[in-house]
Amino acid sequence: MDKLTMISSTLFTAANIFAIASLAMPDWIITDVGGDGDTRLGLMRTCMTVYNRPQICFTPDLQPEWVCALVCIFLGCMCITSTIILLVSSFWEPNTIPYARWVGFTAMVLFCLAAVIFPMGFHVDEIGGQPYQLPNSHQVGISYILFVLSLWVTVISELFAGKVCLPHF
Repeated sequence: MDKLTMISSTLFTAANIFAIASLAMPDWIITDVGGDGDTRLGLMRTCMTVYNRPQICFTPDLQPEWVCALVCIFLGCMCITSTIILLVSSFWEPNTIPYARWVGFTAMVLFCLAAVIFPMGFHVDEIGGQPYQLPNSHQVGISYILFVLSLWVTVISELFAGKVCLPHF
């Protein structure tokens, strides 16, 4: 396994960890309404605190846009896991590298789709915004930031996997 393949597999692993962590936390969209409480919306879990009572967390009924984004992220994580396995197996079988590149590229496309589709769901009743427009009372949380970081790390990983960074003479 050459150095760029090792770097690529490490970056893909980091991207997968960031994506899974973003799904695990309910902080995709957050709001803090002063003393009244706060709401943390996520794709897998939503948490609410009302008037300093104990926090209540539940599985949300997702709008179709967010279900589609969730499916894209799940499939992207599965593709990244497959890419990592293919890159590691390239140590013994170098012919797996082209497959790893294509599966990694598929993960990148799925993450890009999720990044474009997710903001379409800002019209949900809990938010009250418009597609691609959050109201001033809401903001993106750390989960969304981790997901976008995962997307960028996946793009960089794909560049290393494709060895695009090397000059071709």
